[in-house]
Amino acid sequence: MKTIKTFAAVIALTVLPFASFAQSITATASTLDGAEAQIAAQAHEAGASYKVTEANFNNGVHMTAELTK
Repeated sequence: MKTIKTFAAVIALTVLPFASFAQSITATASTLDGAEAQIAAQAHEAGASYKVTEANFNNGVHMTAELTK
């Protein structure tokens, strides 16, 4: 039983640094390229890479992305 608890604690502490940095960012622009350029600039400023998770087209573009390091 003690071995299982220790193993679970090691797994949790190993995964924690990878899961600790996940930040959502948004941008609005008149075009997809403009919104993605804003997302890319914010990611570069944070020293992270990004993955676009959502883009909406209603009289402009609203884009959401997730930053990862």
